[in-house]
Amino acid sequence: MSPFRQARQHSWVIGGAFLLLLTLTRIVMGAILPLTPDEAYYRVWALAPAAGYLDHPPMVAVFIRIGMAVLGDTACGVRFMGPISAACGTVLLAMAARGWFQAQGRPASTQAGLKTAVLLNGTVALGVGTLLMTPDTPLLFFMAMMLWALAQLCCTGKGVWWLAIGFSAGLGFDSKYTALLPVAGLGLWLVVTPAGRAWLKTIWPWIAAGIAALCVIPVVWWNATHGWASFLKQGGRTGDWHPAKMVTYFTELLGGQIGLASPGVFVFFVAGSVLLWRQKDAFSRLLLCMILLPLTVFLQHAIGARVQANWPVVIYPALSVAASLPAWKGWKAASLFGMTLVAVIMVQAVASPARLSPHVDMTLRQMGGWSEFGQQVAARVPAESAVVVDEYGLGAELAFYMPAQRQVIAVEPRWALFALAHATCGEAYLIRSHRRRDVPDPAFFDVLAQEPDIARVRRGMVAETYAVFHVRLRCDLSGHMPDSALLPRRS
Repeated sequence: MSPFRQARQHSWVIGGAFLLLLTLTRIVMGAILPLTPDEAYYRVWALAPAAGYLDHPPMVAVFIRIGMAVLGDTACGVRFMGPISAACGTVLLAMAARGWFQAQGRPASTQAGLKTAVLLNGTVALGVGTLLMTPDTPLLFFMAMMLWALAQLCCTGKGVWWLAIGFSAGLGFDSKYTALLPVAGLGLWLVVTPAGRAWLKTIWPWIAAGIAALCVIPVVWWNATHGWASFLKQGGRTGDWHPAKMVTYFTELLGGQIGLASPGVFVFFVAGSVLLWRQKDAFSRLLLCMILLPLTVFLQHAIGARVQANWPVVIYPALSVAASLPAWKGWKAASLFGMTLVAVIMVQAVASPARLSPHVDMTLRQMGGWSEFGQQVAARVPAESAVVVDEYGLGAELAFYMPAQRQVIAVEPRWALFALAHATCGEAYLIRSHRRRDVPDPAFFDVLAQEPDIARVRRGMVAETYAVFHVRLRCDLSGHMPDSALLPRRS
């Protein structure tokens, strides 16, 4: 075996060992950290299976259900598929970059694969995102799968790869609707480039479109039978239009991406995108389309409305492959800095070495003190009484952290879309955040008395304070409370 080949294999062994260690560390951290309100809410999705939900498509619930089948109804079970899918997606992107460089006859194909993998894992978005189960978790995996299949397509010219492309595109849509943007970039490449138009003359892209359509039919069907609730909720964001705040929105968009990518990795992302312009091969043109079209949409949206920091994460896999182009040193340092930022966030979430207010410390605001808070609520509310909540995240947290025998009732219009049992008439105790400055909705509750407040605390720092109301639930003629659900408890 040649020294060059030995060195290449050695690099892949070291990289694989590091990825394994990183994955195990992420699994352990996922078991230690309390669930955030959104994660607890998605856990309810997993326990109430459906082809769609108000906020997003159902794939995050599928991932959680798989994790819970392996590790039970625990925080680690909820998050298990995050580190696993991140590791698999990392390997797929590394293979895509290596194959791309090999097809171009570049000598640094092994380094390109490793650089892509290292830079992707150096982003704060992936580092934190693998520890928290959100719709971005399956989205990133299926976008990585699609890029891998596209790289194989462009490098081998074998049409059979379109089958994997259609499958991953459809499941990406089932993860989060923003998957449409890089898929639209693929469509643009098919129309405007000679290589793309050549494929349009074959049956393969049309078969891929059919496979993708089959994958998304359940989500479309659910929306059609639920008043198009999810499509209207996500599409309704375009109605919020304030061009006078354009500078603020653009600044937030730029700052959010520097933070989520981490500063050093962000530089490689930008440099890689610029260098794509100089490449003439089909895959380079394809990457450029899959980056620029979504980016154009985000920039256009930022003219008059806020772009949430995590939205552009959908193009991070493509950016990571493009970032293998710059022949600069420093990519390991850039990634290490990003991983260090993630480590600092995790240490703060676990040990709270810095005494920060919840306005500054997101880990305190999102994760702090939930287990203890659940026990406090259980101790305060009489054992024969139900706990009722009119905020979905809070209700989902109490359903996870309160003792299993206690009943938790969620009340909000969104719960009418779930196949869960409704609450019946009677008295209960309403737990309500002080952030909610209005009074309990008289359409749902008759307030009988107000009890002393309960604080959610982590290591002496108050994350949030909650009011406690003794209430009577208002029911319809059938004796059930409308827009309510009995939340599934831990077994």
